Amino acid sequence: MCFQFYEGKGYSADFTDHMGRVIKELEAAPMQKVVLKAQTDIVCKNCPNNEGGLCTSQDKVIRYDKEVLKACGLSDGCEISFAEFKGLVKNRIIDAGIRSDICCDCSWDYICRSKE
Repeated sequence: MCFQFYEGKGYSADFTDHMGRVIKELEAAPMQKVVLKAQTDIVCKNCPNNEGGLCTSQDKVIRYDKEVLKACGLSDGCEISFAEFKGLVKNRIIDAGIRSDICCDCSWDYICRSKE
């Protein structure tokens, strides 16, 4: 869901550079299948909160991931095209007005609120 609002701000230059590359790759191949995980993944690779493959805010991040999957009618580990997932997030979460119900306690919430 964060991809829909991402604007290049983040924890470090390493993180924002990596996140930007991941988003570019997915946008360039929207029909590419992705595996949705409620755990640390490739997106988290350069995050300073990623300590040995575990997020220092693991409980909160897993809660966000599971709520997004639930709202989209998906499950942990499912495979779906990036375009389809992005559409589900937009329709079932953002347009439905429930984004803040899922992640209003995120430190970056102010960015998403400003774009809604």
